[in-house]
Amino acid sequence: MVDRLERLTNLVLVLLGDGPPRSLREIADEVPGYPPEGEARRQAFERDKRTLREGGIVVSTAPVSGPDQVGYSIREEDFYLPDLDLDADEQAALNLAVAAVHLGDPSGRDALWRLGLPAPTGARPLAELPHLPALPVLWEALRARAEVRFSYRGQPRRVAPASLRFHGGWWYLVGLDLDKDAARTFRVDRMEGLPVPGAAETGTLPEGFEPTTALAEEPWRIGEGETVHVELLALPEVAGLVEQQLGSAAVRERRRDGAAVLGLEVTNVDALRSWLFELGDHVVVLGPEPVRRSVVEWLESMAGTS
Repeated sequence: MVDRLERLTNLVLVLLGDGPPRSLREIADEVPGYPPEGEARRQAFERDKRTLREGGIVVSTAPVSGPDQVGYSIREEDFYLPDLDLDADEQAALNLAVAAVHLGDPSGRDALWRLGLPAPTGARPLAELPHLPALPVLWEALRARAEVRFSYRGQPRRVAPASLRFHGGWWYLVGLDLDKDAARTFRVDRMEGLPVPGAAETGTLPEGFEPTTALAEEPWRIGEGETVHVELLALPEVAGLVEQQLGSAAVRERRRDGAAVLGLEVTNVDALRSWLFELGDHVVVLGPEPVRRSVVEWLESMAGTS
């Protein structure tokens, strides 16, 4: 489930990106969290536009070809701070230093301020996006289409950046690992030291590279790590819901009482634990034993701190 903070953050990043204005159909393809095509999607998008506008972010419209006819964008001159006589690194750091959202105020005046926008008077942020020194560097590398080098899990990486996304409370860099020639997703706060960008245009992506596929992945598959096959038992109370989330292809066995055994390919056990926590004691990890033990110990530690 994508919360509204995450959707608003990604919406701004998409509308501020390079390229022509995007239709609502294209926006919904790139920004997780919008309803299926129809009036509900249109209404959700209009609410998001209103929230951004009330927070000081103007969404511009322009005619586009195709059935949608109208495209949307955020112009840089309507978004970034004016020239404050800062160098490029200082400007980028200021624009990305602090982000906060207050979604509880019905007036919407302090709904969203981020990337260089002044905080409205009396704003009391309910959620803060993590401030990371690596973000300005990565943002500038994206703008310059420059490859970026960093250490991740103790290994040197060379990546052509494709997208920065805020997902589940964390920032992720999506790009092409140039040494492995494969799409990869990296959690920014787990980069070791500051990333180092190369020269402009050294990180040009190959034709047809599609970063949005990584965003559609289940959270337990985001990031890198050894892939582990995990089997879960979903009890009758949630079996239908879990199957709806994972897809029928994940079902290994349907039991007479309505329970179901499902299989997952997991590279991020931490994210899997968080998802299981939301389902309470209605889903049980059957194996493998190291993953089952990790989940049990984590739940016991959570119970001990509550």
